[in-house]
Amino acid sequence: MNVVIIGSGYVGLVTGCCLAEVGNIVTCVDHDTKKVAALAAGRLPFYEPQLGQILGAQLAKGLLKFETSMASAVANADVVFLAVGTPSNADGSADLSNLLACARALGDAIPSHCVIVVKSTAPVGTGDRIEEILNASVRQADANDGIRVACNPEFLAEGRAVHDFRCPDRIVIGANDAYSSAVLEQLYTPFDTDGQRTMLMDRRSAEFAKYACNCMLAARISMINELSSLAGTLGADIASTCRVLRADPRIGASYLQPGVGYGGSCLPKDLSALIDLAQRAGEPAHMLRSIERVNVGQRQRLLKAICDYFGGGLRGRRLAIWGLSFKPDTDDVRASPSVALIRDLVQEGANVNAYDPVARPAAQAALGNVSVGFGQSAMAVCEQADALIVMTEWDEFKSPDLDRLATTMRGHMVFDARSIYKTKVLQQHGLHHYRLDQIMSVSGEPVVNRPRMSADRGYRGMLPQAESPAV
Repeated sequence: MNVVIIGSGYVGLVTGCCLAEVGNIVTCVDHDTKKVAALAAGRLPFYEPQLGQILGAQLAKGLLKFETSMASAVANADVVFLAVGTPSNADGSADLSNLLACARALGDAIPSHCVIVVKSTAPVGTGDRIEEILNASVRQADANDGIRVACNPEFLAEGRAVHDFRCPDRIVIGANDAYSSAVLEQLYTPFDTDGQRTMLMDRRSAEFAKYACNCMLAARISMINELSSLAGTLGADIASTCRVLRADPRIGASYLQPGVGYGGSCLPKDLSALIDLAQRAGEPAHMLRSIERVNVGQRQRLLKAICDYFGGGLRGRRLAIWGLSFKPDTDDVRASPSVALIRDLVQEGANVNAYDPVARPAAQAALGNVSVGFGQSAMAVCEQADALIVMTEWDEFKSPDLDRLATTMRGHMVFDARSIYKTKVLQQHGLHHYRLDQIMSVSGEPVVNRPRMSADRGYRGMLPQAESPAV
């Protein structure tokens, strides 16, 4: 098929490359001339494993091209995907301005047989609005039964997006007409040869399904984080508890790793958008709002623990950060807990030095004028550091040279925001260990069998006190 992708971000580019890989003729359109030139030369604008190889291979075969003109690109298209961003407005609602502008720009250029597919994550009813826009502008002579608009939400996780597209666990097609459903089923046949993973439904249900999936994931993350905090307060070991949870087939094993909370380009904005949608519909959305509060609270909990360890103030403290992206295997720092924490730490007067294997340029752009140092290696940023804060579970952080780490740092504390280390192992190398689910005694030893008492009962503090900064 002749396929056009409007938008060359994470979703659009992965979709375009993977559809070209199975023999479709794909044109990706983007208004950014520099990005188009770079992509046409085989250079990716972001980090995503395996995508660069596919891009180069399909460019060489002539199955994939890039341009800035929407009108010329769609002239012979069978399918046009709209894959532009829908970021959050200040009030939490989805900003549809770019998506609707693309629909208006398509206008009379759309062939009568073409199916328009909304790939962008957009609120329920967005397909109706796009259909109205397109049918209002299309030439009446070519209108026939009107322009067909379908919804085909993406379920691609950054860091494994190529695998997710090639081997999907579900392909959701939301259409209100049989023709659109048939065209998209045919397009996706190479990725679901027996049709068992293709799910057909109406357009509004498909739009809602995308939000429902992301909010369920966010809920699971916030739930395990809240249980983790409660476990620490009650003197229970959340790691042991998670073993029990994973053994229950009704619960499953995924997303049961306590940490500093979710981030990225999807979960935060999609949860906010669904809360806004619920509010407009007159629904209270109590649980959705709680998910958001717990997530923000995790970062605040970590910041408080760091401040408490240093006696309430961070001025003059040298802090090392490992990890800037919101998760490993991506350079995406949108809504990254690490970037947000760095802003807070600097505001508290700390001197922050950070390292990430791939996300440094994106983080520098996101932090702007915030005074942060960036190192070329994980050990480099730990030089004379008063504490290390591990914010992203990159593989290279999981088994560091602990002897070298202990001698490189000035202090002894490792704030493990992703629960990737074992306390006893760190202690063997003279290091203290703090996790968000763990209480610490005054000696730095973990306390997992003693509940945290109220302030008037004696031992509310959960961290050993740091030494005063060197003069």
